[in-house]
Amino acid sequence: MSKEVVFDIETQTAAGFDYKQMRASVVGVYFYETDEYVCYEESELPKLWPRLERADRLIGFNQISFDIPILNNYYPGDLGKLPQLDILEVIRKTIGFRLKLDHVAQTCLGVGKSANGLQAVEWWKQGEIQKVKDYCLQDVKVTKEVYEYGLKYGALAYEDRLGGRKAIPVDFVQKQAVSSINLSLGF
Repeated sequence: MSKEVVFDIETQTAAGFDYKQMRASVVGVYFYETDEYVCYEESELPKLWPRLERADRLIGFNQISFDIPILNNYYPGDLGKLPQLDILEVIRKTIGFRLKLDHVAQTCLGVGKSANGLQAVEWWKQGEIQKVKDYCLQDVKVTKEVYEYGLKYGALAYEDRLGGRKAIPVDFVQKQAVSSINLSLGF
């Protein structure tokens, strides 16, 4: 059974360049091992670390450049050292530029995101935490479906500026076995 984990974070403020100053509002996660979606609030993040450490691989969209640096503000080690599949990074390396998750999802799946990160920040400020959680978990679901599409077809797709569908060859198959290690326990 796969122990891969798909995740996404939402933040309490709009994205800036100093990720050391940014705070997570929620982290949405899908665990393949248990086939469950879970949302963790900022205060609950210590419960998430052991589950991430046991994962075969962390899967996300722009997590290496955004989510992981922000989560490292909370984590006692470096989550960047865990096995990763950043779908956006694969796309960028393949076609030479970045695409939005919504764009790829609309082209591949015919469905996209339900809102955007700036709206989630506003919900957070207004105390509408459940809306932030629902939005985050929807992003996780879309990311998971894009990942599974890429696994199944060996490609993703996007629509170019002229309206033509363009393929993005991808190889999401994990190449090596991963041993679980617990990194969050104090020694």
